[in-house]
Amino acid sequence: MEPIAVLRGNAPAKIDDKGRLKIPNGFRARIQDAHGRELFVTSLNGESVRIYPMPIWNEVEQRLAAMPSTHPARLRFLDRVNYYGQTAELDAQGRVVIHPRLREAASMTGDVDVLGQYNYLEIWNHERFVSKMQRDPFTDDDARALSEHGI
Repeated sequence: MEPIAVLRGNAPAKIDDKGRLKIPNGFRARIQDAHGRELFVTSLNGESVRIYPMPIWNEVEQRLAAMPSTHPARLRFLDRVNYYGQTAELDAQGRVVIHPRLREAASMTGDVDVLGQYNYLEIWNHERFVSKMQRDPFTDDDARALSEHGI
């Protein structure tokens, strides 16, 4: 049976003038019901925003803790997610603040796309996401790699 918290699909949304994203209702209900209101809002590269329910982020941190503390990939990952990252909480209207540093880096203004990425949300500036999909197409190699995993 599929866990109720799987986040899939996409929904258009807007960033308001105070830098808040109203999480689309379908995503918000799944997150709150399964994980509560506490979130970790971050990015790996500043191009987009990742919103993790805090219990999911805690699992990521547990896996990181199992790696050697001096592993270069671990250090680079932590540098980036902490530089862009902040804890946050869904307010009563289902909004979350995208803090200024990340909002500016990821062009989080106006129309955005909220994509379910199984256990977290990824938010893209709409124009930036359309451009990304055009310059980074799904290839035959991608299809072969997925077929090796039965997908």
